[in-house]
Amino acid sequence: MNQTPIYTEFHSRWYRRRTSTYWWLRRPSYLAFILRELSSLFVAWFVIFTLVQIQALSQGAEGYQRFQDWSKQPVVLIVNLIALFFVVFHAITWFKLAPQAMVIRLHGKRVPAAWIAGSNYVVWALASALVAWIILGG
Repeated sequence: MNQTPIYTEFHSRWYRRRTSTYWWLRRPSYLAFILRELSSLFVAWFVIFTLVQIQALSQGAEGYQRFQDWSKQPVVLIVNLIALFFVVFHAITWFKLAPQAMVIRLHGKRVPAAWIAGSNYVVWALASALVAWIILGG
């Protein structure tokens, strides 16, 4: 049973300061948080884009050519460029957060945060080099 308080002329009301719609612009850490959350949409775009590309590959040379023609449109190129920026931002910010989310102990001592974040960057670089090697026909 939800009862709303009844206020009288002599009953004081609670003071609630209004929060601006743009509260997240006040501090760089808030802005980074909102941008990181927004970046998830671009990660999803890249997943969908890759799935459509794989589906086009399954349709043979003609189907893949149609996909490539569509991919060359300026709007798609711009969206992919923006998405690339946000995906890299997403990865970097999550790698920086990894040491806080993952506590690793070695011989009873906590592994330094730089080691955890650094290992993420090393694996990322190795995976990128492997993909580049495969694509370039290494």
